[in-house]
Amino acid sequence: MLELVIIATYLWVGFVCAISFMEAWLKFRAPGVSLEIGLGIGQLVFSALNKVEWTLAAVILINLLINTAVVSTYLNILLAVCLLILAAQTFVLLPKLKAMAALRIEGKVAKKSYIHFYYVIFELIKVVILAGIGYQLFNL
Repeated sequence: MLELVIIATYLWVGFVCAISFMEAWLKFRAPGVSLEIGLGIGQLVFSALNKVEWTLAAVILINLLINTAVVSTYLNILLAVCLLILAAQTFVLLPKLKAMAALRIEGKVAKKSYIHFYYVIFELIKVVILAGIGYQLFNL
């Protein structure tokens, strides 16, 4: 069961790195991809990523609850931070980013915001924490 948690943890890291740190900015450099098309693709991809993240979080949480003997307070705190970040992204940041993207797709100007910056910072923190969780579990 612990192996499944380690696999799910590193899959989560991989998904976030591949989408947030590679796909998100590469799509805008592809020939023929306008800002509007790129934003539409981004909405679709990040919605799918969010569902994958919640699924992997559930796999990790359920398996760690089953294996409570191996879970330290430190790992519980790290996982709780990841879940709080994911919840903030899901229920606060992503809806605001989606609304801003919708305005841009409609040709309107969205007002200046740091929401995207906060989202990226949360992604960085989440990846570091998840890598730490995976490392700690791997070394049990």
